[in-house]
Amino acid sequence: MKKFLFAALTVVFAMSLFSFIAAEKKAAWKIPANYTAMKIQKKGDAASVALGKTLYAKHCKACHGGAGKGDGPKAAALKTAMDDITKPAFKAIPDGNKYFMAFVGRGDMPSFEKKITDEEERWAIINYLNSL
Repeated sequence: MKKFLFAALTVVFAMSLFSFIAAEKKAAWKIPANYTAMKIQKKGDAASVALGKTLYAKHCKACHGGAGKGDGPKAAALKTAMDDITKPAFKAIPDGNKYFMAFVGRGDMPSFEKKITDEEERWAIINYLNSL
């Protein structure tokens, strides 16, 4: 009976732990309204996309991967699942939300507010992401 009780408690504990981890991986972003209302300043002309690509390679590629598939060398070490930013679901996210996600961050997604301070560079990254 003790073995059964121990096994049952172990299963319940494991399921609780798994549900906590799964919830953390799928938690929706809480984007403040002022970011959701933001509009891209300069639509993706070739120069902006090229600048964004350069900045992406420097700051984002290690986790998000060279093609944005979420398969960068650091992705496997993260607690949260890496999204494929080339999929239609990501493309449908408003640009202001992408801006918040990319520069304010949360959890494994670090803040880049102090690393990338230039607004033109920030929007260039968003333009590049939109071009993938």
